[in-house]
Amino acid sequence: MRHVALCLGLGLLMMACSGEGEYYGESGEPKWVVRGSGAFEEDGKKIFFGVGMVNGIGNKALARSTAENRARADLGKIFRTYSASLMRDYMASTTAGDMTASAEEQHVDQAIKTFSKITLSGVMVVDHWQDPSDGTVYALARLDLAEFGGALEKMKELDAKTRDFVRANADKAFDRLSAEEQK
Repeated sequence: MRHVALCLGLGLLMMACSGEGEYYGESGEPKWVVRGSGAFEEDGKKIFFGVGMVNGIGNKALARSTAENRARADLGKIFRTYSASLMRDYMASTTAGDMTASAEEQHVDQAIKTFSKITLSGVMVVDHWQDPSDGTVYALARLDLAEFGGALEKMKELDAKTRDFVRANADKAFDRLSAEEQK
């Protein structure tokens, strides 16, 4: 038991000395958990990331695979999402005969439906983290834009028009998304 504790302590010390601590935020979570999904530069490459999370599943294998699938789905939403929105707004005001007393009411409904369907080749789940405070499991999915460009031809779910658009505008889309996230 002492040997295990000593090895664990040395491992943590080596991680701290190797600059690995730069990977973690102030609260101990990986920085990607706080940063979330989007387009980022990594070692001069343009990379898309998706973050998935799940809470309340006791089976560790199921929680992990659910977080991974949600990370992949989150990444897919960056490329193609159909969204429909309906909002209903009702207001009324009724005034009694002396004009000093009125009854007002309002009601607002909003419904949003989002759908995404795409096959992304080259997506890899590259990290996991479990929040010790509440047990939430996080997964990080990664897609290199250069690798994605090569796999684009293999994507049968994309119609030719969409495939050509993505190919022609992938770099522009990355730059726009990256600029928006910097604001």
